[in-house]
Amino acid sequence: MPISVIDKKIIFPPVNLAEPDGLLAMGGDLSTERLLLAYRNGIFPWYAGDTVLWWCPDPRFVLLPGELKISRSIKPLLNKNRFDFTINQAFAQVIHHCKKTKRPGQEGTWITDEVEKAYNKLHQLGHAHSAEVWKNGELAGGLYGIRLGKVFFGESMFSIESNASRYAFIKYVEQLKKEDIQLIDCQVYTEYLESLGARMIDRTEFTGLLKKFIP
Repeated sequence: MPISVIDKKIIFPPVNLAEPDGLLAMGGDLSTERLLLAYRNGIFPWYAGDTVLWWCPDPRFVLLPGELKISRSIKPLLNKNRFDFTINQAFAQVIHHCKKTKRPGQEGTWITDEVEKAYNKLHQLGHAHSAEVWKNGELAGGLYGIRLGKVFFGESMFSIESNASRYAFIKYVEQLKKEDIQLIDCQVYTEYLESLGARMIDRTEFTGLLKKFIP
């Protein structure tokens, strides 16, 4: 089946029409209205060159906050408070670091200038959030994502200091749990997030949870 091409209309095809790899559509823009509609329906953007591609993989990799795993090796790090932890104090810096971070097995980054600009705008409007960790007053790691209703859609994280992103993730999940967040979307499988408790669920179950937890 041909991939749907999006024009100026703020609309997406049903997610069950996605390709086996999760690719659903291509084209369109990163306007705030389009991005919020995408996340509400379990769809997220990745770029391929100059073209925005829209994805909704099946199964979906998620973390239920109550299932967060903290390994024995990381507990001493948390107890010692090696880093200072903040929320929404350096969003622009966090996404820029995520954009510049080189990752094993990846050439370049999906965080283009357009993505960076669009998500900074989402942050200014109160939809995108960041968690930061600091060491001696310097940004050491962090993460960012989109929050709608009782769902947090994780986008990217980075680490300058060893274990900084892990520290940020654990601290932020603990905070989200206190704020009654019921679901954290991790998008696609990584061994790293699996070690922290994330697991696969069926896309139909995932979209059902979105309807339940996003007004």
